[in-house]
Amino acid sequence: MEDREKQQEDLGGLEEKVGELEKLTDSLDKVPEGELVGTLNEAVELLAEINAGIEARLDTAGDESREIGDLLRQVDFGPFDEAMEDHEQRERTTGESGV
Repeated sequence: MEDREKQQEDLGGLEEKVGELEKLTDSLDKVPEGELVGTLNEAVELLAEINAGIEARLDTAGDESREIGDLLRQVDFGPFDEAMEDHEQRERTTGESGV
């Protein structure tokens, strides 16, 4: 539950930074030439923060995926597979869907 709340906060932070970047890009044509380099540097910093947030979320998702994979490798699906094969065999033999 706490992880989900943290993810929502992180997502909110990313959305906020994307909003800041959009405002910045919308204002680029109004920025005086002397301030353009500073404004572009600010945009680059925002992009770096956004990228770091996305990479962190991808790392977390990868970790969670590996954990799920580890759990699934511990499950014995043999009985389920056998039951499905039996069911499919009956469908082929009788032509009934079993529903």
